[in-house]
Amino acid sequence: PVDCSFSRGVCDWKQDDDDDFDWNPADRDRGDGYYMAVPAFVGHKKDVGRLKLLLADLKPKSSYCLIFSYRLAGEKVGKLRVFLANKKTAPVWEQNKGKDERWRTGKIEIFQGAETTNNVTFESERGKGKTGEIGVDNVILISGPCPED
Repeated sequence: PVDCSFSRGVCDWKQDDDDDFDWNPADRDRGDGYYMAVPAFVGHKKDVGRLKLLLADLKPKSSYCLIFSYRLAGEKVGKLRVFLANKKTAPVWEQNKGKDERWRTGKIEIFQGAETTNNVTFESERGKGKTGEIGVDNVILISGPCPED
């Protein structure tokens, strides 16, 4: 697996320049490194911030699985979406409400056809809540289909 987490990952992350705000590093509770977050006081309703994971060297005609931790903490904090570069129009994954403030695991299948996906975008859209945050952490890319739970 390729470790794309933020503290010591080997992957290339870029903030999008055309969006409304940046994602910010936030300290983990246990003090082991940090995760990326959009706090609820950043931006206005419907503003978006995009964090892009640049993928190099993915082989054509092969399957990959992107596994990540996420949390949506706070009432009406907003939405978290994931887009693949070659399917820009519709998100391949979307979550708009946390049942609670716990971290959960998201998984996305990336199938490389003749055209390879060269980036994955995590997009946060702000809701109208003023407390909580949207967070992403522990991003890992493995080759092959996503494992069952």
